[in-house]
Amino acid sequence: MNKVILNQHGERLDYTYHVAARDNGPLVIIGHGVTGNKDRPFVVALAQGLASAGLSALRFSFSGNGESGGRFQDSTISKEVEDLGAVIDAVAPRPVAYVGHSMGGAVGVIRASQDQRIRWLISLAGMVHTAEFARREFGTVTPGSGFMWDEPACPLSQDYMNDMAKIKSVVSLAPGIQVPWLLVHGAADDVVPIQDSKDIFAVANRHTELFEIPGANHVFSGDYTTPMVQKVIAWLHSHVLASTHPPLM
Repeated sequence: MNKVILNQHGERLDYTYHVAARDNGPLVIIGHGVTGNKDRPFVVALAQGLASAGLSALRFSFSGNGESGGRFQDSTISKEVEDLGAVIDAVAPRPVAYVGHSMGGAVGVIRASQDQRIRWLISLAGMVHTAEFARREFGTVTPGSGFMWDEPACPLSQDYMNDMAKIKSVVSLAPGIQVPWLLVHGAADDVVPIQDSKDIFAVANRHTELFEIPGANHVFSGDYTTPMVQKVIAWLHSHVLASTHPPLM
């Protein structure tokens, strides 16, 4: 795949495509979290693992992040929901599984609640209570002059804070999502607590699974990348590939 993907604002979305041996099945799209990008080590490991296991994967950076066009100050969940729609448009009519990490998880919940082209949904350390997250992490930072986690490349904007407060929580959208859904969360996550996943799992459809990884942090670093990748592959195999391919693991 070598097409240029533009969002609704004409901003180019940077992506990397990982081709499976048979590139004719569903495509796994991977979105990152706040202040992240498509090149986070665990995102790369997941995309490579998926391709090796028979599923092509596309990892991309939301606008304003990584090498994508746009300003970081304009990056909000609502805008990223639009970005994800642009990526799905670019690969249509191919069936899509979406994997969203952290804030990208909230993006996935919102998009899946309104876009039936997402056939399978995976949330990695998915953010659920957006207003609570913004207050907890950035409540003492002044929008327009301060930075997220003191990173100069990540200025905190009032638009971001307003959007987080407006959304408040995505938990109310869960009952309307009827596709198979996997929630993966590290028990030692100190950025998005595992309670977020537990709260949304409690009201999600019967095709939803919550998989807890003891000791794993927010980005599944170190020894925790492999069990995360293995779980995602095994789950996708059981839901996507089982009927047409022999077991991959």
